[in-house]
Amino acid sequence: MRAHGVREVYITLPLGTQPRILQLQEQLQGTTASLFFVPDVFGISIIQGRLQDLNGVPVVGICETPFTGTNELAKRISDVLLAGLILLLISPLLLIIAIGVKLSSPGPIIFRQRRNGLDGEEIIVYKFRSMRAQDDGAVVRQATKDDPRITRFGAFIRRTSLDELPQFINVLQGSMSIVGPRPHAVAHNEQYRQLIKAYMVRHKVKPGITGWAQVNGLRGETDTLEKMKARVEYDLEYLRNWSLALDLQIIARTARLMLFDRNAY
Repeated sequence: MRAHGVREVYITLPLGTQPRILQLQEQLQGTTASLFFVPDVFGISIIQGRLQDLNGVPVVGICETPFTGTNELAKRISDVLLAGLILLLISPLLLIIAIGVKLSSPGPIIFRQRRNGLDGEEIIVYKFRSMRAQDDGAVVRQATKDDPRITRFGAFIRRTSLDELPQFINVLQGSMSIVGPRPHAVAHNEQYRQLIKAYMVRHKVKPGITGWAQVNGLRGETDTLEKMKARVEYDLEYLRNWSLALDLQIIARTARLMLFDRNAY
């Protein structure tokens, strides 16, 4: 170190070599170099990793929500402003869709679904009813192409995502965001949390009307485990890289998909 003028030393040994780490630390304290320890967390999917102070003790956060402090406030303000404006603009459209649902088949206009929200808490999500019969119990069958349960009008509003519009009310209530991981059926969460690594981490934020996975081709049915894994990976990528600019980008891309995408049914 003296020969090469070393000013900074990074110790990157795994935690299992603690005696060696302590030995190095004692030896290096005899120099003027700055010492850094790199935590052995590379085998973990890090979400919003950062160093924090807990009563004077440095701790490394490796899995937490990006929406804390000013980020949480900015996210909520943008949700309320955009959701309120959108609901005001589309109120005539909501009335037209409600009439269409009522005339398409017997049953309620709004279907209430049980979903897992922030921190896995159960919430009720609103949608325009698109099926003659809908499941919301312990076993939920995903909609498939040419599903006989879907009405003709229901197929149209599902394909264009118009059935999701009542969820802007969820946003105003605070149970959802405009952008975030799409909420899955409670029954599906119980199934996939056992099969996909870090699956439940997507619940560190409020679920969204649209999300990063949906604008990257993972909209509609997830009929294979590989598709669900890909969707979850996009959700985790969103948590790692969140910004208001990314939210606006996702909203703009979603608007285009509503007009041109044909993957949903």
